[in-house]
Amino acid sequence: MLKLYNSMSRAEEAFRPRIKGRVKIFTCGPSTYRRPHVGNYRTFLYEDILVRYLGFSGFEVQRVINFTDVEDKMLEEAVLEGRRPQDIAAEVEKQFLREARLLGIRLPRTIAKASASVPQAVKLIQLLLRKGLAYWHDRDVFFQPLKFKEFGKLYRLNLSRWPKKTVRFRKDTYNGQRWNLGDFVLWHGKRKGDLSVWHTAIGQGRPSWNIQDPAMITEHLGFQVDINCGGIDNIFRHHDYNIAILESLSGKSYANYYLHGAHLIVDGRPMSKSRGNIRYPEELLRKGLRAHHLRFFLVCKHYRRRLNLTPDNLAKAAARLDALRDLVEGLTAGGGPKLAPEEARRADAQIAAVRDDFRRHMDADLSVGKAVDAIQARLKALRRSPGRLPAGLARRLRTELAALDEVLGFLL
Repeated sequence: MLKLYNSMSRAEEAFRPRIKGRVKIFTCGPSTYRRPHVGNYRTFLYEDILVRYLGFSGFEVQRVINFTDVEDKMLEEAVLEGRRPQDIAAEVEKQFLREARLLGIRLPRTIAKASASVPQAVKLIQLLLRKGLAYWHDRDVFFQPLKFKEFGKLYRLNLSRWPKKTVRFRKDTYNGQRWNLGDFVLWHGKRKGDLSVWHTAIGQGRPSWNIQDPAMITEHLGFQVDINCGGIDNIFRHHDYNIAILESLSGKSYANYYLHGAHLIVDGRPMSKSRGNIRYPEELLRKGLRAHHLRFFLVCKHYRRRLNLTPDNLAKAAARLDALRDLVEGLTAGGGPKLAPEEARRADAQIAAVRDDFRRHMDADLSVGKAVDAIQARLKALRRSPGRLPAGLARRLRTELAALDEVLGFLL
């Protein structure tokens, strides 16, 4: 049985969807004010492995990934570049789709967009106002977190530090891994010079980042999902804000499982614009790395452990994958002599065990690296024992590996 590490319980749990055989997943997508970097793609790739493995395991998966194209950062970028926000978004979206294809990331046919979910965001804000969970201040709308009795439960926020006096945070996001102890914004009322404004039932303005995910989630998946995924930085504020809004409105648990991927660092240091060490897939591929090498590097280390991007680590990963693919090609080429009955039985048993090994490790919280180790060990045993495989066994092995590669995406 598949077990996943649930950030809510801080433990591995057996995966059981709400509806047998069907899984609803929400995965945080890119903010399209700036192109995604390699660390972002590490998150998108562990989510891709999860979705693929659920399909491999027989589940029908309904997944939503989103483009965040309406937020403070987008408007700031538009001012800096002297461009329209929608033009920046379109350019980044196009680049993301191209790089996702290169890296073998399978995306849903429809990607939710914050800009397309404004009417739904307004509906949610109206409901929150009617319930007394949100209120107007000046021309903006704010959410009162303490009216949701379980606020901060994902992060396990210590509410004893909450200020007695009302404090309001009206920016979409704040830098750093810290908590904003106070009311958070849901709606930005129109102000002079605003570049993105909608005319709605609650006036002119735009939805804040904090209401955009709940709007897209409820519009495409409803108020309840099975799995909510993202990067580890989403544990600060973001996912607890989503939980507070969604569960305040529905009175039901939003997600049963929360998955968060660890950061990718560069040469032992966090990526940042100030350090000048942000890395992009295009840059790495220009230096001779192949797309399947990068995919392998980004998914092979467990998604909950930090991954250090260095030239040496990339080179080692590429060499290892090349050796593995050469081993696969050699064994599945066929042309080997007919085997004695005992040798044939041993080879047949090794091939049969490949899938079992793979499932055992993938069921342990998507342990891709251990699954690859197990596959490689079986292949080496096959190479040592009969040498080249006869045509029938070679075809069977390739069929098995092709099924596993529907999840991994780098073997063949």
